[in-house]
Amino acid sequence: MTVAASIRSLFENVIFLSTITSLFVAQILKMAFYLFSSKDKKKWIAIETMFWRTGGMPSSHSALVCSLATSTGIKEGIASNFFVFSLVFAMVVLRDSVGVRRAAGLQAKALNSLGKQSAEKNGIEFSSVKEIQGHTPLEVFVGAFLGVIIAVLFHLL
Repeated sequence: MTVAASIRSLFENVIFLSTITSLFVAQILKMAFYLFSSKDKKKWIAIETMFWRTGGMPSSHSALVCSLATSTGIKEGIASNFFVFSLVFAMVVLRDSVGVRRAAGLQAKALNSLGKQSAEKNGIEFSSVKEIQGHTPLEVFVGAFLGVIIAVLFHLL
């Protein structure tokens, strides 16, 4: 099989298409939510938000992995090894999104606040740490729901 034929077959694969579509739809919705809910005067930053920033409504990671698991379950069957693998992978990503990454982001925010207060009080220099945004449970749920719906629609059409 040629490279061109391999690429063509990838873009004809319903599992791949539903998964990638879920990712892009979630990112576009995230940008729209940001545009309508942000009080920031520089709303053009929403384009950057769409591609690079983490966190926000809905979770694109959740949409992607839930679409992958749903599509795999529909296409390969829920007894297949591929479905089991994609389901476990989705569970790890969902847990990480709402648990570990969110906790790390909240801790970084608290450290930065304490560091700034201490620097101002004691006249010392402080360099803040990067605040990684995780997701709220609602953001993860909406992303997961979106991924499942998109996967089902791809298989029905």
